[in-house]
Amino acid sequence: MIAAMHADPLAAARALAPTIRARAAEIEGARTLPADLAAALARAGLFRTLLPRRVGGLQTDPATALATMETVAEADASTGWCVMIGATAGMAAAWLDPAVAASIHATPETVTGGVFAPMGRAVADGDHYRVDGRWQWFSGHGHCQWLSGGCVVIDPTAPADAPPAARMMFFPAAAATPLDGWHVSGLAGTGSGEVQVSGLRVPRSHSISLVADPPRDDGALYRLPPFGLLAHGIAAVMLGNARAALAEFAELATDKRPQGGRRTLAERATVQSELARAHATLRAARAYCADAVGGAWRTVTEGGTLDPAARADLRMAATFATRSAADVARTAYDLGGGSSVFLSSPLQRRFRDAHVGTQHAMIAPATWELSGRVLLGLPTDTAQL
Repeated sequence: MIAAMHADPLAAARALAPTIRARAAEIEGARTLPADLAAALARAGLFRTLLPRRVGGLQTDPATALATMETVAEADASTGWCVMIGATAGMAAAWLDPAVAASIHATPETVTGGVFAPMGRAVADGDHYRVDGRWQWFSGHGHCQWLSGGCVVIDPTAPADAPPAARMMFFPAAAATPLDGWHVSGLAGTGSGEVQVSGLRVPRSHSISLVADPPRDDGALYRLPPFGLLAHGIAAVMLGNARAALAEFAELATDKRPQGGRRTLAERATVQSELARAHATLRAARAYCADAVGGAWRTVTEGGTLDPAARADLRMAATFATRSAADVARTAYDLGGGSSVFLSSPLQRRFRDAHVGTQHAMIAPATWELSGRVLLGLPTDTAQL
């Protein structure tokens, strides 16, 4: 067993933030994290906040993990997104056979990434699966040593009327072919391109279902719904991005005088009012997240399980926060006026990053419908809540 890290991930994130912020333009231009920066994040344990201790993870409480993601995102949203993906992907080790999980996370610098959507095909073949797949939105795959991709399982021995099953297949990153398809408006530095495998043999022991399989680790962290925690990771990144946008606007407002005006932006009543509203919106969204996550954490640490209403509350909080954060980033961009449109302004990047972040399936508009069915007591498939 690897000795568990003893780093304070939030303190490490704060220490790295100035370096990350200074390299934001470089990260966006490269369309992926620079290798040295990814290595520094890994050494600091920022990808291991949700990884089980038994394989060298920090296994922090969710509030600490989310605050770490938010702090990194405040420096640069793309970097925060990569930290979030690496951390939430690490949770899967709690579902893997302990020996397999230990072999994957063999060194403290190991980073994993994954795409849950079943874009691949896995044909059962004895003790293995033969896997073919092409996964989009594979964030951070360039700095990962292991990857996982969702697959529809084809089992010739299964009954003809058996419903299709989906499982995550784990394989070394070197076994996959990266495809350059990441030319986007925002979160450009996440390297979220495509990954492809063809005819890859994956042992059955290297597959899991987050929906059908129970976690093998009995820690309270793994009694939280993994999709709910992923959704809150997205929200944490977007909250950090929006908080930075407000700070960057405030810095601009103290000096900028609009053409033909004598007063700075900061001296204008309309600006003062809109900025105050934006701060209130952001704090309200963050407070809802803290309340939902805190309540869920208390339940599982006391030995309870989350009912559908609590799971729906987690998803509503994350969706509300992500979309509120995008509104706040837009407000900062709008208040900045013409200055915001120049590539030299961080406000345009904050705006673009915020509105790409809203497109993730975990916080998509369909979340409202799913949660609304639970609130109304209607029959609901809660597998992905």
